Amino acid sequence: MSVVSPTVEIIHGDNLEVLRTFEDASFDLIYIDPPFNTGRVQTRPRLKTVRDEEGDRTGFKGQRFRTESLGSQQFADAFDDYLAFLEPRFVEARRVLAADGSFFLHIDYREVHYSKVLLDKVFGRECFMNEIVWAYDYGARSKTKWPSKHDNILWYVRDPAHYTFNYDEMDRIPYMAPGLVTPEKAALGKTPTDVWWHTIVSPTGSEKTGWPTQKPLGVLDRIVKVHSKPGGRVLDFFAGSGTTGVSALRNGRSAVLVDSDAEAVAVMRRRMKNELR
Repeated sequence: MSVVSPTVEIIHGDNLEVLRTFEDASFDLIYIDPPFNTGRVQTRPRLKTVRDEEGDRTGFKGQRFRTESLGSQQFADAFDDYLAFLEPRFVEARRVLAADGSFFLHIDYREVHYSKVLLDKVFGRECFMNEIVWAYDYGARSKTKWPSKHDNILWYVRDPAHYTFNYDEMDRIPYMAPGLVTPEKAALGKTPTDVWWHTIVSPTGSEKTGWPTQKPLGVLDRIVKVHSKPGGRVLDFFAGSGTTGVSALRNGRSAVLVDSDAEAVAVMRRRMKNELR
């Protein structure tokens, strides 16, 4: 039996118009990370480091590096009616999702409650499976309130009685109290809960693309491996830096990535080219 290699298709265009061109039930998994409606311009500097004994950074084994600016990337993250923007896209997402498929919305505290009510309407409240909290510990600390250090990921299915969930594909994580379990269990680790502790993309790490809202590959890997089958088809129609596509390729799935931003498309094309070498 021949084995079909996974592929990635990158589409530059308005995602609502693009969604309407897809056939019904044509994707096994959909993950989206839309703008969070923060009400401000999102900006991220693009940096690289170069070995320099007179540099401004100290690295591994005391080696010195110089930081060089490559400019910055930014986009406006404000909508007059955010839910009116999302609703037709949710409707199309449900239409193109396979009968045993899963849909994931990655959002934050500002809009998660309103988005859930809308998704209950579009998918059906009985199709809501989990709210996953992605918790991290990086960045500034507020002195006037508890610092916000988590995102929310809402998981919906087409059919709550029949959906893909590859339990054995879960990565194992350390027990917080390993002394309370047997040594064998402690060595194996435990499966994650609905709270996922995972660091952000390192600002100076090799994974960083410079895209303002890039999400860690580790978070996408967990979703792709557990919620789709090898050889399946994954869709991300707010694709940004293309992390969903990287995860799909590395885990034997094909992906379709859609974004309306030309710079995002350029970032994705470079990234996928490196993956396919």
